[in-house]
Amino acid sequence: MASMTQTKQCAAQRGARAFQAGQAPKRVALRCRASAATAEKGIGAENYTKEVPTSLLRPGVDSSNSTKAKFEKIIRDAQNSICKAIEDIDGTKFRQDAWTRAEGGGGITRVLADGNVWEKAGVNVSVVYGSMPPEAYRAAVGNPEALKNKGNAGRVPFFAAGISSVMHPKNPHCPTMHFNYRYFETEEWNGVPGQWWFGGGTDITPSYVVPEDMKHFHGTYKKVCDKHDPAYYAKFKKWCDEYFLIKHRGETRGLGGIFFDDLNDKDPETILKFSEECVNNVVEAYCPIVKKHMNDPFTAQQKEWQQVRRGRYVEFNLVYDRGTTFGLKTGGRIESILMSLPRTASWQYDFHPAPGTPEYDLIDATKNAREWL
Repeated sequence: MASMTQTKQCAAQRGARAFQAGQAPKRVALRCRASAATAEKGIGAENYTKEVPTSLLRPGVDSSNSTKAKFEKIIRDAQNSICKAIEDIDGTKFRQDAWTRAEGGGGITRVLADGNVWEKAGVNVSVVYGSMPPEAYRAAVGNPEALKNKGNAGRVPFFAAGISSVMHPKNPHCPTMHFNYRYFETEEWNGVPGQWWFGGGTDITPSYVVPEDMKHFHGTYKKVCDKHDPAYYAKFKKWCDEYFLIKHRGETRGLGGIFFDDLNDKDPETILKFSEECVNNVVEAYCPIVKKHMNDPFTAQQKEWQQVRRGRYVEFNLVYDRGTTFGLKTGGRIESILMSLPRTASWQYDFHPAPGTPEYDLIDATKNAREWL
């Protein structure tokens, strides 16, 4: 593990050479610190590649019949099909960055920037083997009391695989959409048995309330939920409304969808099939709404309102989002972790929409959860 002394020596030696050559040493020093931080946080460095392996799992270690392997195939296939659907609408191709890690795992990040329809859209797949401090475990499970009796010494070995996406359209009448589906395992640690669970959800963040659009989006996921468990939709919609609350604003980030986490109350194969159907309905739930509104006319004031709502999006992701927190605490790839942030956003001082306006209606819907079906 790289020590602070090694970091300082690295920065000093390489910085001195850069200074003698008439170059600023700052970026060299920052790279050394980043490398040391990655080592300290229990995830290996990225080895970038143009040829992505068929599987990012450890060859000869992880069985092709394991839940890990089945889930990886689901999210890799979903990344391909969803990116193709977005490219077909936008007419712009995604940029791809891919990497592996020496200890196993890796990732594929695809980002579409400044397209014809989307200002920014990203779809990430990651497979991670690593270890995390107890504080990161608490962030992962959303329980601040987890492992408190074990102290903060040592690291919890884990495996995580997931697909995550955020899409920010240009037109303020087109909603932003986010989805994330993940599978997590921990090994036995400090007398705590190994754990496994699934998590995920798909949610929508419009700038304006269009009831028929919300009916379509929520209705798509209610059908999926009802197929697997009649109690799922009501439970996961409520969970979504509660999870995406911006506490310091008293507003939700958007107008909900479904959200679940730590799901392990049924056998893994059953939950795996549910997660697969959820991610495979992203295009059906979202794309018809975008197609409907992507050419709608809009005013400068409506565009500015979209920017204000994006500011709320940033606030939630950086302050409350468990995935962002977990990624930062475990030393994940920063560009992928922060891919969810919009390219542009706005914060107006003490701005409040006038009662009776469409903007005020949106605020009311974020403060008072509505039933769309």
